[in-house]
Amino acid sequence: MRKLKQIALSLALVSGAAQAADDALIKKGEYLATASDCTACHTAEHGQPFAGGNAIASPVGTIIATNITPSASAGIGRYTEQQFSAALRQGVRADGARLYPAMPYTAYATFTDEDVHALYAYFMSGVKPVDKAPPQTHLPFPLNLRMSMMVWNALFLNAPGYTPNPAQSAGWNRGRYLVDGATHCSTCHTPRGFLMQEKQDAAFTGAQVGPWFAPNITANRVSGIGEWSQQDLITYLKTGRLAGKAQAAGSMAEAVTHSFQHLSEADRAAIAEYMGSVEDRQSPASGTSRFGQGSAFSQVNAFRGEPRSSSAGEEGARLFSGNCASCHGSSGQGTQDAFYPSLFHNSATAENNPSNLIAAILFGVQRHTEEGDVYMPPFGAQPNALNHLDDQQIATLSGWILQHYGNAEVNVSPAQVAEIRRGGPASPLVMLAQAGVGAGALVVIALLIAWLIRRKRRR
Repeated sequence: MRKLKQIALSLALVSGAAQAADDALIKKGEYLATASDCTACHTAEHGQPFAGGNAIASPVGTIIATNITPSASAGIGRYTEQQFSAALRQGVRADGARLYPAMPYTAYATFTDEDVHALYAYFMSGVKPVDKAPPQTHLPFPLNLRMSMMVWNALFLNAPGYTPNPAQSAGWNRGRYLVDGATHCSTCHTPRGFLMQEKQDAAFTGAQVGPWFAPNITANRVSGIGEWSQQDLITYLKTGRLAGKAQAAGSMAEAVTHSFQHLSEADRAAIAEYMGSVEDRQSPASGTSRFGQGSAFSQVNAFRGEPRSSSAGEEGARLFSGNCASCHGSSGQGTQDAFYPSLFHNSATAENNPSNLIAAILFGVQRHTEEGDVYMPPFGAQPNALNHLDDQQIATLSGWILQHYGNAEVNVSPAQVAEIRRGGPASPLVMLAQAGVGAGALVVIALLIAWLIRRKRRR
């Protein structure tokens, strides 16, 4: 009897250890899923976690995020680990169909086998299944031909895995692993070529992402974030703001809300260490930093009590006074605690690209961190709404703000505002597709020729 009790105790200990190991693996996978910001795309507003249905604006059209819960009928519940890995790192679904690189599998290719295993354990055992399939993605011809992604992957997808650089520190290597992989920073911050591939020679120098512009985050001290300390970047990733420099909005606000603020201090420090070493291979650091432009200015006294004028400058001042000054101050100085930021010494008003200023006015700003909620209302609401500004008004207001608080050399037209309101610039591929089937066929042929040329070079 004593021997049976010993055996039972041993089995219980083994079982407990196995359960603890499983729990630790699922916890690791959950952390990696958070670092990868899976929820930003795969969880629709007011929807169930990872159930898909989120409409993602892209330069080639709207892409609907899929259900990645372990539902056997609507999600990835029937995926083997090998199939999960293929989808994650190679963009190939279990049914053999190709994913579009809006799902950043080109970055997730960096994941090690061990981390893929942890992610698989989390999504299969730590996520609640949702048996509801979201709508399908429908792109214009020839972009709807998923098989064309085979050629695209042959051209632009790297082999899976990560090789550390032995000449660098452990922190630098961890930071590079996260930046190139889970946090997929290059996916947004690197400009793309004609075929929507990342331009590696211009990595992290800034790119348009739908209506927003992901700025230069290289170590360039003028156009990038080279003047930031490592602690500055750590603070920004955790809070979404750096007083007198930058505030996260759009997809970056989502990344801070759902991902960066939840990373460990060590991982945020690793990211900051690595990004501090990334050079700008496109432009030298010359001129005025985008974080030091503009100064306080007020034009209120110029029009108070005066008849309405047709002057664009005075109209901009009126729009600013009526819509912006109550939060950002009559001189654009923001609040003393920087909760409402200054509009000068502000990256959104000092960029050569005015997209972020226009998008912030149109769509507002919203993020959630431990510091609290940050909210700026959208002024691009439906016509007849109380806070609606039309394209001309937003162009006038944006131009006035840039003239007095930021990059005065940048102009804003109503056409630019309309483009941002529609979701940002479209890819030339869409324009070719809209030109007709013949143009679409030419795109496919061009892809095949590019693939053959690359194959020949590799040989």
